[in-house]
Amino acid sequence: MALASSLQKVASKIVGKFGGVITFTKVTAGAYNTTTGAITETTTTTTIRGVLDAVSTREVNDLVQATDKSLTVAATDLAAAPTPADRVTIGGIIHQIISVDKVEQDNQPIIYTLILRA
Repeated sequence: MALASSLQKVASKIVGKFGGVITFTKVTAGAYNTTTGAITETTTTTTIRGVLDAVSTREVNDLVQATDKSLTVAATDLAAAPTPADRVTIGGIIHQIISVDKVEQDNQPIIYTLILRA
């Protein structure tokens, strides 16, 4: 457990130093409105830092496109694990989360790598 805690601190420092400012929006589905047929959603926004990069050609497949971006964030910066229902805003552009990959040690998340599409 001590190793996981140390790795979380290191990941947070590195992402904090080299990452840019992003806005992470956690989306929670609410109640279904039978009149309008829409589901309400509750959002919680958090400003964190993340390292943005292009998707490599070896990552392109049926789900991931060549124009997608890869965002690495420290797990300790987020209150809950990200999901594809959540959104990320970078430079005023809202990105959809396509997939979430997690690096962990001792069942403790260290970093999340999010594949984003604008």
